[in-house]
Amino acid sequence: MILVIEVVLVCVALWATAAGLVQFRRGLNFHQAALYAPLKLLFRVSDREIDTARKAPAPVIYVVWHRTRLDPALMLSLLPDDTLHILDEASASSHLLEPWRALGRTIAFNAHHVFVSRRLVRRLKGNGRLAVYLPDETDPDTKTFRLFRAVARIALKAEARIVPIFIARKGTLPARIVHTLQPLTIEELIARSGKEDMRASQALFERMIEARSAM
Repeated sequence: MILVIEVVLVCVALWATAAGLVQFRRGLNFHQAALYAPLKLLFRVSDREIDTARKAPAPVIYVVWHRTRLDPALMLSLLPDDTLHILDEASASSHLLEPWRALGRTIAFNAHHVFVSRRLVRRLKGNGRLAVYLPDETDPDTKTFRLFRAVARIALKAEARIVPIFIARKGTLPARIVHTLQPLTIEELIARSGKEDMRASQALFERMIEARSAM
């Protein structure tokens, strides 16, 4: 019995040490670090670029390519804890994600009204942060592309910067690389394209493809 207790205490000490190290290196709060540390070790997460996202001045929208169920857990752990995460219904109700959902405020995605909500614009204008998870489709259909239009519209109204985030797998190993690009507004994305007539949604989509292709 004493041996079991000692083993448990050692495991807890190692976990706390790993969490403390992650907290110091990435500027997380301890709750975030404690839940992120096992993910980082298990999935060998390379997270150096997340500093670009964390340091992006508000208002900001983190637009995440949603590829696996792991993505929301990683983002809830790594993004600033005042970020509002807009999750799909499966992620918003998943029991596996419940510990990570407690790390920040989350709402379930509702395709009918959530992205036209004035509340999101007001939140951003108050130096807020949003994390939006878009389907992992490089050739989105009309329904999916409506999401890009909605996000771009909110970004324009709130004059928010966009930070694309792509979480890639590294080869055949269970390893993840969190890749981000510098924060830019929709206006800046259109200007750098050299196409004055480019739609905001197309500028956002091309920026997301850029993040995906930069690996």
